Amino acid sequence: MITAALAIMAALQARAIDWAALPPLPYRVPPVVTPDMHGFVAREVKARKCPVPAPAAPGARLQTLVVGVAVLVDEAGGIRTVVPRAIDCPTVEQFAAALAAGFARNNLLPRNASAPQWYRADLSFSWPR
Repeated sequence: MITAALAIMAALQARAIDWAALPPLPYRVPPVVTPDMHGFVAREVKARKCPVPAPAAPGARLQTLVVGVAVLVDEAGGIRTVVPRAIDCPTVEQFAAALAAGFARNNLLPRNASAPQWYRADLSFSWPR
């Protein structure tokens, strides 16, 4: 199983992921990002001096960071692997990947599939500026 996951990750690194082409992860119940999760990301961004996009509106009170992840779901609806989109902030990337895997576990809509399929999930974190 570990060898298969490493092979999948190596294949993904060899070619770029077409993030826009991935369908959204079909959650049964939408996940909730808690204040503690927002706070962790805010602390990591500040401590690691991670780049974040400028606020959408001048004078905005919140800073927001969206982290995309690609999730491979197997035939039975299990999570095979999660690959975070690089944002130049490894701790936040890995945190988002772990959250996405946890949010998806036993929380995906049933699907009729004969092969694993890739999906996309975007996790949004906000904190006061």
